[in-house]
Amino acid sequence: MKPNILFETIRCEDGVVAHLSYHQKRLTASLQCLGSKTHFDLEKLIVPPSKELYRCRFIYDAADYRIEFHPYTPRPITSLRLVLDDTIHYPLKYTHRDHLSALFERRESCNDVLIVKEGLLRDTTIANIALFIDGQWLTPQVPLLQGTTRARLIDEGFLLPSVLTPNDVSKAQKVAIMNAMVGFVEIENGIIT
Repeated sequence: MKPNILFETIRCEDGVVAHLSYHQKRLTASLQCLGSKTHFDLEKLIVPPSKELYRCRFIYDAADYRIEFHPYTPRPITSLRLVLDDTIHYPLKYTHRDHLSALFERRESCNDVLIVKEGLLRDTTIANIALFIDGQWLTPQVPLLQGTTRARLIDEGFLLPSVLTPNDVSKAQKVAIMNAMVGFVEIENGIIT
């Protein structure tokens, strides 16, 4: 698999493509990072197959793309295990996810991991995170990946980017994950350190 293959995961439900402008913005920025002048117009290219819930994968590189639609059933996430890794680097949404998969294997009895890099909370293997502290939803100022749902909720004023460390976990009254498929979902059992 080529290392510069990227993808967007886009929620399609009842024939509607959700929050497409945020995916378009990230896709355009990612292509620029690859040094490409190619433009893929997601609004013209993505046509959901039916009135069910689908996970659309728009897979692309600097010159070409393909689109896949998969029926979607959410994977329940009720707990996260903190894992430390100062070497992880995932600034673009690459299909090559071996490093993330290796971290996921360290989850033990939890559903996923919450990655700590250089002493700061970052992301899970599939989602950005938020902590509810002192009446405000906070999200890591520097996540591993700039998620589209995270960007939208910051724009709407719902989330506030903040420097978050493992010490902040005990201060949080609630914990949530967010991505294009699940939206914003609170984690029932929180974070296990």
